[in-house]
Amino acid sequence: MTPSAPRGRIAPAPSIEDVARLAGVSAQTVSRVSRDAPNVRPTTRQRVLDAMNQLGYAPNRAARALRSGTFRTIGVITQNPERTGENLITAGIASAAESRGYSVALMRVSHPETGDLQEAGVRLGQQTIDGLIIVQAGGADRGSLLLPTSLPVVVSDSRLINDYPSVVADQDRGVRDVMAHLISLGHRSIAHIAGPDDSRSALQRAAAWRSCLHEAGLPEGPLLPGDWSAHSGYRAGLRLVDEHPGATAVLCANDESAFGAIRALHERHRRVPDDVSVTGFDGIPLSEFCSPPLTTAHLDFPAIGAGLVDLLLSRIGSPAPSLERRIVPASLVVRDSTGPAPSR
Repeated sequence: MTPSAPRGRIAPAPSIEDVARLAGVSAQTVSRVSRDAPNVRPTTRQRVLDAMNQLGYAPNRAARALRSGTFRTIGVITQNPERTGENLITAGIASAAESRGYSVALMRVSHPETGDLQEAGVRLGQQTIDGLIIVQAGGADRGSLLLPTSLPVVVSDSRLINDYPSVVADQDRGVRDVMAHLISLGHRSIAHIAGPDDSRSALQRAAAWRSCLHEAGLPEGPLLPGDWSAHSGYRAGLRLVDEHPGATAVLCANDESAFGAIRALHERHRRVPDDVSVTGFDGIPLSEFCSPPLTTAHLDFPAIGAGLVDLLLSRIGSPAPSLERRIVPASLVVRDSTGPAPSR
């Protein structure tokens, strides 16, 4: 046990030797446990961890990085982690990082179009991180960041994909599969409840919806603004019935807005799918349990998160710049919220 300091003096921080004495092992073994090295018996590792905890010992991460060349920490910037897609991607990053022996330093930037993103870049650049993942950054571009040029950076679906290596969902294919499904059911007036204007994903989905209608020779249906939330889907659903009663189907930019739209249609006495077919996008687990179960395009958010970690780690220590883009496929899931177009 570290001896008590005289009254009025601050006790020195416990050392690696203090931990070694308490655990009954060598300082080299404590060092291996600190580095999470594999060649330590589980019982010995636990004994060392218990001694660290008892003494309040924290390994010197900077010194460890000098020896190993890495801090074993990944920085993550995201905009709205309460949004389902961002939340699931971030969870996928954390899980993949843990499995690779890395920890995650998360920073939220609610308003990336301001100086907040630049400040976050500076703060993370000064921390002990090996690389940075940007999950969402609104309409920000590379000029919004101030990062060390040597810091590896990868991004998800944002406007930064033209500047950094990226892992993205196949938004276009997902929308095209949903639209082909609706058109095959005879729908000719297909509305769209959009996502927010500062989201690249939302803009891609709206563009693909518009392109599908044009290619099928169908008139462009109403586009109703939204913000990914069920509440915005509900408001848009009310507008759809009141202002566009001829629409027989609606592609919602995400599942949660579809939940809101279905409630609005129900309150306006429009049956789903008999009067109006409704589709979502994302394929979150709750989509199977709404009433009726939701037809949607499923995105593998955990795979996106894991792909971001894998791509970033491949960039650490790699001097060659690359704009590699990895695409995670979407898959159509047909459920009871879609059916044949009603005869008019």
